[in-house]
Amino acid sequence: MAHKEKIGGLIKAALGPGFALLTLLAIAGYAVLGPTGILAWGEYRTALDERGTQLAALEAERDALKNRVELLDPNGADPDLVGELLRKEGNFVHPDEIIVPLK
Repeated sequence: MAHKEKIGGLIKAALGPGFALLTLLAIAGYAVLGPTGILAWGEYRTALDERGTQLAALEAERDALKNRVELLDPNGADPDLVGELLRKEGNFVHPDEIIVPLK
């Protein structure tokens, strides 16, 4: 009987540290294999490089649009651009122009 009590006491004494060890192993596994773990860094680095390329393209497009907006400023619009837009978007022509349809 004393032998069973000794074994039971050892098991109860080992439960706390065993649970703590399993918890630490689970946390370490998540840190390595989880979605934000060490193994995912390579994927994140690749995604970051792709996003940097996309950002550069979008910034170039934004700068082009900003330049176009500045050219269309009501206080000092570029006459060539205004004429081009009127002909293209509004189908306006000057009275002395000749229209040649392209088919």
